Amino acid sequence: MSAPSVTVVNRLLQGLQTKDCARIMERCEPVELVFGDILCEPSQAFRHVYFPRTGFISRVTTLGGHQPLEMGLIGNEGMLGVTLVLGINAAPMRAVVQGAGAALRMTAAQFRRELRQSPGLLRVLNRYLYVLVTQFAQLAACAYFHEIEPRLACWLLMTHDRAHADHFHLTQAFLAGMLGVRRSGVTIAAGALQSREIIHYTRGEIHILDRKGLEAASCGCYSAQIENYERIFA
Repeated sequence: MSAPSVTVVNRLLQGLQTKDCARIMERCEPVELVFGDILCEPSQAFRHVYFPRTGFISRVTTLGGHQPLEMGLIGNEGMLGVTLVLGINAAPMRAVVQGAGAALRMTAAQFRRELRQSPGLLRVLNRYLYVLVTQFAQLAACAYFHEIEPRLACWLLMTHDRAHADHFHLTQAFLAGMLGVRRSGVTIAAGALQSREIIHYTRGEIHILDRKGLEAASCGCYSAQIENYERIFA
């Protein structure tokens, strides 16, 4: 994946007052997110929180005997570790790097101190927690009611937004696990999108050819999530 041609900032930090943003960024260290790295496991204490810039993180839940199921993506619109706002140190689910790239990292202990010192940070993160709650509900309904092809289109749009590039790597096995479906279902759905020249997909390499076409192929869950985020952070 090529590096973005523009500087990408974390939107949560950008939404803070200048002094709060500057102080928090001073307490963060820049890190590179590496594809496949597991950043936390369920019920284990957070060691760090992450504010992605160009990289992105997948939240997944696990159930014995089944593939991990994705519960959402975290890109530069959000952060990993926001549940520390609730005063609970344990991670609610696994977090794995889905897209390599840049992020800012802070220790969990320092983050808790910042929460006590910055009412502005707490207000922003409370809004983000609300967005996540509505996102989980939307994704659950989407998985139950919608067909694989529009769900795949929705997920590719969310990935495209966070990858800051028209090309990214996703194997069929990984996509099947993330959507909670069989590989054959992903093969058929991806093939349908490719036949309409919306995407090009070969050996796990996905190229978005027609963004508007992908939006038209997606279920309404994608636009609902975008509209909800923009409304809460307006």
